Amino acid sequence: MSAAVSPLAPKSYPDMPALRGVRMATAAAGIKYKNRTDVLLMVFDKPASVAGVFTKSRCPSAPVDFCRANLAGGVARAVVVNSGNANAFTGVKGKAATELTGKSAAEAVGCSTSEVFLASTGVIGEPLDATKFAGVLGQMNTDAQGDFWQEAAKAIMTTDTYPKVATRTAEIGGVTVTINGIAKGAGMIAPDMATMLSFVVTDADIAAPALQSLLAAGVGPTFNSVTVDSDTSTSDTLMLFATGAASADGQARIESAEDPKLASFRAALNALLKDLALQVVRDGEGARKMVEITVTGAESDAAAKKIALSIANSPLVKTAVAGEDANWGRVVMAVGKSGELADRDRLAIWFGNVRVAVNGERDPAYSEAEASAVMKNEDIPVKVDIGLGDGTATVWTCDLTKEYVEINGDYRS
Repeated sequence: MSAAVSPLAPKSYPDMPALRGVRMATAAAGIKYKNRTDVLLMVFDKPASVAGVFTKSRCPSAPVDFCRANLAGGVARAVVVNSGNANAFTGVKGKAATELTGKSAAEAVGCSTSEVFLASTGVIGEPLDATKFAGVLGQMNTDAQGDFWQEAAKAIMTTDTYPKVATRTAEIGGVTVTINGIAKGAGMIAPDMATMLSFVVTDADIAAPALQSLLAAGVGPTFNSVTVDSDTSTSDTLMLFATGAASADGQARIESAEDPKLASFRAALNALLKDLALQVVRDGEGARKMVEITVTGAESDAAAKKIALSIANSPLVKTAVAGEDANWGRVVMAVGKSGELADRDRLAIWFGNVRVAVNGERDPAYSEAEASAVMKNEDIPVKVDIGLGDGTATVWTCDLTKEYVEINGDYRS
């Protein structure tokens, strides 16, 4: 873990309320890190509805396979997360490790293994010693408490420099419900649904199929619109659990994602997902600046997103940002290589409110001083208008600094 906290870290953390129906505990199992917690157990004392989206990597981790198999049941009683080892590319040993962890968790909590969900993050290719969990999960279940969100977020960190937490409230049919979430991620971030793990819990009473629809829709403009380094993890896992405790307040169970009573909840969930996703970008390894890239005027929204990601993932764009250089030529390059329709002679580019290029050439009123002033900020908005259609998209990334190379150059040593 880096010693210094990212300069882009939140200035304060929200007070995370306890959420009815879920308890948490953390432990130090010594998987990779010394003198810190590295295992998280979440317990749902009554069966919770569950939804999940996972990496599209063709080399997924053993825990991702395990979760996908259990998701069909729609019910969760326990979640076990470890940091320090991804249990990915570990062959039959990996499957054996998930089976042992699932069995240990089921015994600790008193449920079936099909109601357990697992996630692992850390080094790829190292076998995970699951016996380290077997010994601690029983005591963790005994110790687990509701008011433990901040500690839960700390236990799943790898190269993160700060824990990522968020909370929102919403109402369903006049009943107030709460949504809490944690995330981890700093490198190998280009979620395609992430080294990105996120767990979101609500006390709302929502059936699993409706929950899955909400999550699948919410991930597009949030977690699937952030990139630190263009690399999609083998372990990306985003899960949403609904404990149903709000039914005690008279909240009628929601069976369908189309239910109009979900409007407030959907907005709150999407805001929370965006909050967590941006915290991941702001903790990008070695990051000093965050860049918001908005593309307008593309052939379609999908084309706009592909162009925006081409810009966001360009090492040349990101190093220019790190050097506070308003080098809009690199943005032109990234638009051109995206593979999407663009017209060189209609292109316009802004850094902040400064238009640097228009109609395929440098803006006649271009001021290097004004553009350079924008680049000195921690938050840099870049806008590109393609001039062809009405497709739009926004993605977020960070700069690429020497620290990123240092962190990843000695990641295993």
